[in-house]
Amino acid sequence: MKLAATSRHIQERLRKKAMLATIAMVVLTSSLVAVIRSSASPSAASAEAPKLTRTVVMAGLQEPWDIAFTPDGVMLFTEKCRGVSARLPDKKTVRLFGTGGSALVAPDLFCEGQSGVHGIAVDPDFAKGTRDIYVYIASNLRKPATNRVVRLTVNADYTSVGNRTDIIEDISYKNAANGVGIAGAHSGGRIRFGPDRFLYVTTGDNHNATLPQDLKRLGGKVLRVRRDGTAAPGNNTPAGGDPRIFTYGHRNVQGITFRPAGQPNAGQPFTAEHGPNHSDEVTALVAGGNAGWDPQNRPGLRCPDNYCGYAGDPTTMPMTDMQRFPNAIPPSWVYNGSVRGMGSALFLDGKQWRGWNGRLLVSLMAGRRIVVLELDARGMATNEATVELPATRTRTLVQGPDGNLYTANDDGEIWRVVPS
Repeated sequence: MKLAATSRHIQERLRKKAMLATIAMVVLTSSLVAVIRSSASPSAASAEAPKLTRTVVMAGLQEPWDIAFTPDGVMLFTEKCRGVSARLPDKKTVRLFGTGGSALVAPDLFCEGQSGVHGIAVDPDFAKGTRDIYVYIASNLRKPATNRVVRLTVNADYTSVGNRTDIIEDISYKNAANGVGIAGAHSGGRIRFGPDRFLYVTTGDNHNATLPQDLKRLGGKVLRVRRDGTAAPGNNTPAGGDPRIFTYGHRNVQGITFRPAGQPNAGQPFTAEHGPNHSDEVTALVAGGNAGWDPQNRPGLRCPDNYCGYAGDPTTMPMTDMQRFPNAIPPSWVYNGSVRGMGSALFLDGKQWRGWNGRLLVSLMAGRRIVVLELDARGMATNEATVELPATRTRTLVQGPDGNLYTANDDGEIWRVVPS
């Protein structure tokens, strides 16, 4: 009897152990399933976005503003109050154009407020022997001063430039402070060659209420010109307007990029533009179009020096005023976050960018971050995400000949960002 009782007791313990083991296995299996399910979404997201590796290429620069690469891999960059420099493959830096110490000194160049040396672009035929570069500067050759685009020829070893030709001399400049801001404000200044081989030049409204809608003056516009500065064909400028004007009704465009080949409307220019106290905008441009900025004659608003740009909200002082201009170009993306200041823009191009191939990068300077936008066939943003990089005010976004992303920031650095 004792042996039987002992046997039954052992069997009962074994059954309980077996049940506990089964329960543990079920719980473990359920947990694993739950882990797999919960990680499915992040895994999908990480599979879509590239992993980024950042390297500081240059540091200690003085307000770097833009970057351009020559076909042989030389990196040209601008510093707002110094000029243009070349960083050679051996990492040597040569000051080519600008203030004292440059190979070619520009005595008319000056730096004030937000203005100075801004955008830079390389001639589409550089590799074929047309070794020209184009630079956007503030100049006091005229009285009052203007912004202008100058063309320079670079010698074979990147030690000097010459043949200065001022191809656009009359871009509006804010020569004096007013009730809404300092002198030298809102000069725009990004320049890029499009796939059509014409030069696009972005300008600002100078805190001048009538300038954006004035088709006789070049402030608050996007210009499209030949390499000699004359109007490109097909601008579709409204009757009576300066034929160099491609689009008008802008506030302060500091980013322009072009939709890559293989996408709908390939080659279409997209701008990134500062809003006032609201509504930074990305816009897909149309030749002859009005972007809808008109900071004048706003009843009910208090407008210092008649500039109403900071006086209202998206209803009373819209960035794109569809009521005044029903045919205005609608924005592709509007950012109304608390920290704005939209700067450069760049379409990424290349399989190395994985799910970001063909997507649009935009820098939000005050937000100290870069966003990546997914666009539909019409060019309207359908999704956005923040690029995982250290926080900084990014001035420019450029893709190098190696396919990597290069950025310049207000901390005086140039970064190389490699996807993998």
